[in-house]
Amino acid sequence: MKFGFKEKKRILLALIAVLGMGISVSFLLFVNMGSDPYTCMNTGISSTLGLTFGTWQAIFNVVLLGVVYVSDKSQIGWGTVFNMFLVGYTADFVTWITGFFLNPDIFSVAYIRIAVMIAALIMFVISAALYMAADMGVSPYDAVGFILANKINKIPFRVSRICMDAAVSAVGYLFGSTIGFVTVLIVLTLGPAIQFMKQKIDVLFS
Repeated sequence: MKFGFKEKKRILLALIAVLGMGISVSFLLFVNMGSDPYTCMNTGISSTLGLTFGTWQAIFNVVLLGVVYVSDKSQIGWGTVFNMFLVGYTADFVTWITGFFLNPDIFSVAYIRIAVMIAALIMFVISAALYMAADMGVSPYDAVGFILANKINKIPFRVSRICMDAAVSAVGYLFGSTIGFVTVLIVLTLGPAIQFMKQKIDVLFS
């Protein structure tokens, strides 16, 4: 399969964005003030099963990919593969590196914790928006939201996504994950950020 220059740029953008998501997720988990709903669920389940976050997320993503492949293969692309494995394992790696070089107690200092939270939140929203706007396939979790919106009485994507986010957040809470205002902020800001980034990228790559 050959890719033109524009497609290669989009693939590179998706890869960089996914790595950015993994890095930001790691620091959001460090400060323990909430994370995106999917991470919230997967950290709770992985902790209960005794698996690393990256390993459990990869396993669950493979299961969801099977659903997406049967339902709507058009949602799958290079960005899907990047997201499936790199977000979780990047978060695991950054968590290990940070724990190795930094004293975890530093994140208990209020102003440091808040500063890290704000920086990680901004980085996550921008990275996730860039990833979606690159239009090189979506994560299995995102794809399920689109599929539900198309299959269940043509409900709007934002409605299906809000329902999914609420459901997985509840599962995460039941498994002991923290649901904080960061979770709410991500849900509220990600949609507008994706729309803004997509407009900019479409112009840049046109």
